[in-house]
Amino acid sequence: MTVFFYGLFMDPEGLEAKGLRPVNVRQAFIERFTLRLGDRATLLPDPNGRVYGITATLTHTELDRLYSGPSVSAYRPEPVLAQFANGTAELALCFNLPTIPQEKSTNPSYAADLRAVARKMGLPESYVASIGKRE
Repeated sequence: MTVFFYGLFMDPEGLEAKGLRPVNVRQAFIERFTLRLGDRATLLPDPNGRVYGITATLTHTELDRLYSGPSVSAYRPEPVLAQFANGTAELALCFNLPTIPQEKSTNPSYAADLRAVARKMGLPESYVASIGKRE
């Protein structure tokens, strides 16, 4: 199953450290969303937004295991259209919070970790620099 990751899970080595085997890892972006950081990352609808990340293929069992932890168990899958630099697109699942916390919280440590992963994955530098700054 193809999944679009936009938070720390977009690091294939991090997924492998959890015992998962991501395959077909590619840079991608989705339109009409913006990144929101709190304790973790989530996406908000935004008609002018674009969020960068990666797609990877994981099994249903792997996804169940990945999203069973207490810090991510509230995330729910929704379909998105992941777009690639070569002009192609593919339907993917994207795990997101169904209810956005009303209180605004910041997590500078998470933002720094996410910028490091985004840079490692080769996402556009202008996007990487904006992580944690647009809220």
